[in-house]
Amino acid sequence: MVRIGLTGGIGSGKSTVSRRLGELGAVVVDADQLAREVVAPGSEGLQAVQERFGDGVVGPDGALDRGALGGIVFADERSRRDLEAITHPLIARRTAQLMAEAGEDAIVVHDVPLLVEKHMGPAYHLVVVVEADHDSRVRRLEGRGLSEQDARARMEHQATDEQRRAAADVLIDNNGTADDLLAEVDRVWHERLRPYADNVRTRTRARRPDVPTLVAYDETWPQQADRLIARISAAMGTRAPEIEHIGSTAVPGLAGKDVIDLQIGVPDLHDADDPEFVRILEDLGFPRSKDNTMDNVKDELPDPSLWVKRFHGSCDPGRIVHVHVRETEGAGWQYALLYRDWLRSDADARADYLTEKRRLASTCATTREYAEAKEPWFNHIWPRMQSWARRTGWHS
Repeated sequence: MVRIGLTGGIGSGKSTVSRRLGELGAVVVDADQLAREVVAPGSEGLQAVQERFGDGVVGPDGALDRGALGGIVFADERSRRDLEAITHPLIARRTAQLMAEAGEDAIVVHDVPLLVEKHMGPAYHLVVVVEADHDSRVRRLEGRGLSEQDARARMEHQATDEQRRAAADVLIDNNGTADDLLAEVDRVWHERLRPYADNVRTRTRARRPDVPTLVAYDETWPQQADRLIARISAAMGTRAPEIEHIGSTAVPGLAGKDVIDLQIGVPDLHDADDPEFVRILEDLGFPRSKDNTMDNVKDELPDPSLWVKRFHGSCDPGRIVHVHVRETEGAGWQYALLYRDWLRSDADARADYLTEKRRLASTCATTREYAEAKEPWFNHIWPRMQSWARRTGWHS
């Protein structure tokens, strides 16, 4: 299945987005609803809360008195932690149950108000953030009966807009009309989420236009890479002991193709051929290419065995990602890191490389032709890279 984390600040319109995604076919798991469910009358959770905090937190009707409980836990950090120790495992267990029941082909939308605050992003294929300016959110909350002061106080206790944007793979703007919002949700569903899920199910890599197009440096590229690395690391654990952002998108200020290149370092390439290694990456949305098993051999190190690798590409039509799996002692791993770090530190090298890329992008008809045409450059600059490494004491 494809797991989508959905979040947004109070008053942002997240609930409307969640409801619309459910209408379009997603299986919605609402964290707030589960938080109420696990302490419903007669539940295991309510019994545990009553035993810890006393009969005063249960009303005459047998339901949790949220006001009474809040008066206790908001004033005492230890009490809050005790409450979380009761409810969080119950919510997690129920969440896992609902996701398992959704089925392998489902798109599960996990609606979590504090997703960013709790650093939950790595658990999902994508994080969708609903955003609206503060004044719009205050007006919506006033319509629900909150005062402006209370509305702004609640907003201040949540993540900032900048923190949510850093966590967002998809940002939905809700500063327009209700119809505008629904139209944007529909577009995201049909153009991103549904095709992504279909690709994951069929183990199909998303394809970019087969034209070597350079774009200006995007300052969000490092954030995007960090999110991808966190997801892969969380899923792979010790199977992926080292993961690096490489390529042009890892060099500040350098124009390049809009592709995030990552490399996973393994002690031995046989580890990357383990069926579980392949399965985890494919379930995460990175199916393996059976054809791409070698880096181009460089003249200074002509032994082909030093340049073997494995390659996985992303299923996400909204974000092309290349994942190169290389041995950490291999030439391919070392070259990629040295080349990146040399470009980061040497303005002349960046300028020379950009000139070469622009020349080739203007003359090559396909991305394959473009990649092959760059190989003489990579051989040519090897002595400059080595000289810089010796001078600076560089090591990977």
